[in-house]
Amino acid sequence: MVFIICPVRNADAQTQHILADYVQTLEEKGCQVHYPPRDTNQNDPIGNRICEENFKAILQADEIHVFYDKNSTGVHFDFGGVFMLTQTLGYRKKIVFINKYEVVISKGKSFPRLLAFLEDHS
Repeated sequence: MVFIICPVRNADAQTQHILADYVQTLEEKGCQVHYPPRDTNQNDPIGNRICEENFKAILQADEIHVFYDKNSTGVHFDFGGVFMLTQTLGYRKKIVFINKYEVVISKGKSFPRLLAFLEDHS
């Protein structure tokens, strides 16, 4: 299964369209995909159930595909969980940086640079 980390609450129409096409392409290839805007119940006044549901799906996933958005707290939160699973607890997950070529990857410390590193070493 592929889990998609992506902005949900504040995703603009263009991002939603890109991600819907991306998910459709994966599913047409036969992949089972957990796409949070569609597959995680977003009706949660606090957010704890959303986080639990996403992390359970992340644990089950073989691959984690990340659409990085510097303004999305959910992307950072879920990515932090994936980092802990893969780098601290030793879970094997293939990581794919969906929008790698649209994101500026600085030479210093940054989430995009870390994500690119993990993709190259997963």
